[in-house]
Amino acid sequence: MNANARITISCSDRVGLVSEICGRLFDIGTNLGPTSFAIQDGTAKFETSCELPDSSPVSECETALRELTLENADIKVEEIAAAPELTTAPGATHMIECSGIDQPGLIARLSEIFIEYDANIVRLAASATDEKDARIYTTRFAVAIAPERASNCLATLANTAGSMRLVFKFDEL
Repeated sequence: MNANARITISCSDRVGLVSEICGRLFDIGTNLGPTSFAIQDGTAKFETSCELPDSSPVSECETALRELTLENADIKVEEIAAAPELTTAPGATHMIECSGIDQPGLIARLSEIFIEYDANIVRLAASATDEKDARIYTTRFAVAIAPERASNCLATLANTAGSMRLVFKFDEL
C-alpha cells in the first residue's frame, strides 16, 4: 500500500463507532493502512494512514466522514506524500535494496556498514507493506562507494542482510 492520506477523527465514544467509520471508508474505496483507535477520557480517537482512490480525493473523503452521526467531532483528512520511489540519484554509484520482515533497528544496522567503508548515502527511501501475515519493510539506498571498496562493502551488506533474513540486491549505476 502506498498511503496518500492521513485521517484523524476525535469524537464522543459510542458503540459501533469504529464499524461506522471503517464502513464509510470502505464504501468510498479507501484502503486502510496502519490504523489505531483508543478511548481517552471519554473521547474516541481514530487515526489511519490510508490510500484514497482517485474517485475520492481528500475533500470528498472528509465530506463523506462528516455525513456520519458523530458527536463533538473533529475530523481531519490530509494529503500526505506517498513513499518515495528511488530509482536513481545523482552522485550515487550503487542502488541497494533490502527487504524482509520489519524489525527494530533495521536501517540503523544497515547504514552503519556504509561508515566502515567510507560510503556516503546519497538518498534513502523506505516503505512498509502488509503481505500475507507479515509486515514487509523495503529499504532502498542510493550510495556513493569508492570503486576499491565497493566489492567488500557490498559483500558485508549481503552478509548482514542475510543474517537479518532480508532479501538483498544491488545495481551498479
